[in-house]
Amino acid sequence: MDGDDARASADDAEFEERAEGPDREADSEPRAADARVNDAGFGGPDLAELIASRAELKRLQTALDEAKEGLARRQADFENYRKRIERERGEAHQRVVGDVARKLLPVTDNLARALDAEKTVQSSESKEFRHFLHGVELINRQLNDVLESLGIQPIASVGERFDPHLHEAVVTEPSDKYEPDTVTEELARGYRIGDRLLRPAMVKVAARRDDE
Repeated sequence: MDGDDARASADDAEFEERAEGPDREADSEPRAADARVNDAGFGGPDLAELIASRAELKRLQTALDEAKEGLARRQADFENYRKRIERERGEAHQRVVGDVARKLLPVTDNLARALDAEKTVQSSESKEFRHFLHGVELINRQLNDVLESLGIQPIASVGERFDPHLHEAVVTEPSDKYEPDTVTEELARGYRIGDRLLRPAMVKVAARRDDE
């Protein structure tokens, strides 16, 4: 009986071990997975911290991009403002200089007319008068230098094609020397400052002959 009891006990133990085997294996798999997750650092609080860190990084990247865009817009606005101020300052300067120059242009006209008239008789005048005339020429030259230093330039006329934007035709007559619609003589000099016209040149223009 003792031998039979021993064999029966051994059989019962083997049966119980086989019956519990699948359950033990099933219980061991989640524990092994948890161990792998924990070993890799992606489980529990670590995983939550990683997700929060990534969200914060994304938020900071978005804020950085928005800051860069805002800075670029402000730089563009400042550059446009600077250009507008420079343009307005230049226009104001030209306007003020132009107003002063318009008041001086009649003086230059009178000096030029006086010099043109006196040159025809200076050879018969006294030495003192010729010295006086030379002084007038120096004054006229200095005045033109001042106008040039302010950016005021005379308009080219004689030999140029007539331009209604720059020239004002006072006389038209046929010419053997110039082609039709060409300025043949300058009666009063025109001036401009930059692209702004101060005064058109008063000119004589070659006309087409009737027999052409």
